[in-house]
Amino acid sequence: MRLLLTEIERERDTVSTIVQLSTAFEGIASMRIAQIKDQVQLSERFFDELWKIYNQIRVDELFHFGRRQSVEKVVEKELLILITSEGSLSGSIDQDLVNKALKAYKPDKNDIIIIGHHGETLLRQKAIPYIRSFQLPERDQNINVTPLVIEAQKYVDTTVYYQRYQSLMNQNVKTIRLAVAVAERGRAVAPGEDIISETNYIFEPSPYAVVDHLERSMMQITLSEVILESKLAQYASRFRAMSLAHNKATESFDELNLLFSRGKRRLKDERLKEIMNATRGTQL
Repeated sequence: MRLLLTEIERERDTVSTIVQLSTAFEGIASMRIAQIKDQVQLSERFFDELWKIYNQIRVDELFHFGRRQSVEKVVEKELLILITSEGSLSGSIDQDLVNKALKAYKPDKNDIIIIGHHGETLLRQKAIPYIRSFQLPERDQNINVTPLVIEAQKYVDTTVYYQRYQSLMNQNVKTIRLAVAVAERGRAVAPGEDIISETNYIFEPSPYAVVDHLERSMMQITLSEVILESKLAQYASRFRAMSLAHNKATESFDELNLLFSRGKRRLKDERLKEIMNATRGTQL
């Protein structure tokens, strides 16, 4: 009986540790979610300011990916950028994302860039080629997406597949065309108050160069926000996983604690019976 109680106590202590760890991970994930939301709001305001300037000085209605001054020949393919997690603790959403992208993928019409080690592993398992891979940025601020922008500039069009945060309990896969996403965001921005043109501003080295710079900057902001959105969904997925683990561990702890208390009481009762029996034997 004592051996059984010792084993139950050890298991109870182990489960108690899991309860504490899952609670800590829940708190960390919740804190990171709040930080990313704040970062996205800041970048949205910055995008709005850039669009107000861009909308007044651009020379046509087309979005040129900021490549008119830097890219001589455009690849007549569509670039697919897949944003996944670094680890395999994201549930099935990485698999869903890759499967959705592969439904649209045609080797003669598409090239793939993969972000996140887990997605890279999934593509290798399916023997799907990709031109470049990147790690998912560890930090949530000042994300360097310049390599992605440079690659996107080479292609006639770019589509991004990423994980979208809906709530702590729900995340899904979303797809955007980069140029369309920038333009749609811009249409929602109120026009600037100042009139910006060559008559009242000097553009160095030229208006075309300034427009290209603004297009690249807005692409960087949009891609940074998409990556942040993916990380937001991943943190939410981890929060949900930790919440489920916490609930299960709490239930197990309560059951083990009840077993331990009953076993301890039974052991005391047995000892009391032994003492009483021994006392009666002595009296006889």
